[in-house]
Amino acid sequence: MTRGIHLGVALFLWVMAPLAGWASVDDDVAGTQEQLRLLQEQNRALQEQLRQQQTVIELLSKKVDEIQRAGTEQNRQLVSLESEMKEADAVAKPSGFNGSGKLSLGAEGGVGFFTSGSAGHYPNGDFRVDEMRLFLDASVVENVSFYGELNLATRESTDVEFRLGELYIDFENLSRFWGWDKVLSVRLGRMYVPFGEEYQNRYAIDNPLISHSLSDLWGVDEGIELYGRVGKFSYAAAVQNGGIPDTADYDKDKSVAGRLGYDPNHWLHLSASAMRTGNLDATGDFLSAMWFGNGFFRSLGGPGTTKFHADLAEGDIEVRLPRGSLKAFGGWFQYDDNDPVNNNRRDGYYYSLEAVHDIFEKLYGGVRFSQILAGSKGMPIVGNGDFGQFFFGPLTKDIWRLSLGLGYKFSRNLVLKAEYSFEQGRLVNGEQRDDENQFAAEVAFRF
Repeated sequence: MTRGIHLGVALFLWVMAPLAGWASVDDDVAGTQEQLRLLQEQNRALQEQLRQQQTVIELLSKKVDEIQRAGTEQNRQLVSLESEMKEADAVAKPSGFNGSGKLSLGAEGGVGFFTSGSAGHYPNGDFRVDEMRLFLDASVVENVSFYGELNLATRESTDVEFRLGELYIDFENLSRFWGWDKVLSVRLGRMYVPFGEEYQNRYAIDNPLISHSLSDLWGVDEGIELYGRVGKFSYAAAVQNGGIPDTADYDKDKSVAGRLGYDPNHWLHLSASAMRTGNLDATGDFLSAMWFGNGFFRSLGGPGTTKFHADLAEGDIEVRLPRGSLKAFGGWFQYDDNDPVNNNRRDGYYYSLEAVHDIFEKLYGGVRFSQILAGSKGMPIVGNGDFGQFFFGPLTKDIWRLSLGLGYKFSRNLVLKAEYSFEQGRLVNGEQRDDENQFAAEVAFRF
C-alpha cells in the first residue's frame, strides 16, 4: 500500500513538472512585454525632446545669422564713417600741414550787461562782449604739441581787438626718457605766469561769479616753464621777461615765478607760490606783465627812477565738497625802486574767501569777499573804479569787495550768471572810495 502511494506521488510530480515550467515561461513573456512597452514610451519621450531641441537650435541659428548680418552692416557703416572723418580732417588741416597728430579748434566767450555807480567802470550801463577767445591745439609729433590763443575781446580791454594770448610749444613728459613718468615737461613761448591759483579759473565759463577777486593776480609773458608731478605733489616754475611789451625786454633781469601744489586726498588741494618781477625799466617796460588790482605794477618813483620791481608770495587752499567748494588764499607783496631821492619801498597784504554751493541740480549760488591792505603809502589799485582816476591818480590805502551771485548751468558749455558786487575803500589822503558797486548779468559759453 505504501509503495503504491509513493508511486502515485512520483507519477503526479512527473505529470505536473512540465505544467509548472509552462507557467514560468508565461510569466517571463508577460514581463518582457511590459518592458518593451516602457521602452517604447521612453523612446517617444526622447524623440519629442529631440524635436523640441531641434526647434530651439533652428531659432538660435536664425538669431545668430541676424546678429552677424547686423554686425557686418555696422562694420560697413563704421568703415564708411572713419573714411568720412579722415576726409573731413584732411580738409580741416591748412595747406602744408605736416603734423603727425590732430588739429583742434575751440572758442570761449561771454556776453552780457554791466552797470555800476558813478565812479565805476560802467556808469551808463553797457551791453558788452565781455570775452571772446579762439584756441588752437595741435599735435606736432608724439609728446610734442602746439597751443595758441587769440583774444578778440577781454574784460580789461575798452574795445574789441585782436591780441595774442598764450602761444607755446609743449614738450610733454620728457622725464620718461629717464624712467620717471610725468615728472618733467617743458613749455617754450608765451604762457601764464604760474603764480597763485585764481588765474586758472579766470575765464567767464570757468569763474562761478562774474567779477574776480580784488587782487586778481595773473599775467601772460614770454619765457620757459617747467612743470610736472611727483606723487601727491605738483609744481610749475617759469623764467619770463617780466615786462608788458610782447616783443622786447628792456632789462636783462628776468621774472621768476613758481608754485608748489599738494593734494593729500581727492577733496583737498593746497599750494604755495612765490615770484619776483625782476627789475623793470621805468620807461621801456613801463608796466609789469603781472596784473594786480585790475591794473599793473608800475613805477612809483620820481623823475630819476630808472628801475622798479615787485616781490610776491601767496598760499592757497581749496576744499571740494559734494555740492560745492570752498576756496581761500592770502598773500604778501612788496614794491621797491631805485629812486635816488625818496624811499618808495612798501609792503602790502591781500586775501580772498570764496564759497560756491549747488542749490538745485543746475542752479548754484556763490559769494566771495576779498580785500587789499596796501599800507599807509598805498598802491595804484583800480578795482571796479575808473582806470584813469585810480591807476594814475591818488593811491589807495585799503579796499574791499563783496560779490554775491547766482548761476544756472545749462551744461558745462553754457552758463547764465548774475552778480551784485559791493566795493569800498580809502585813499592815502583819507578820502573814501564809493559809488563803485556793480551789477552784471552774463551768458558764458564755449565750443
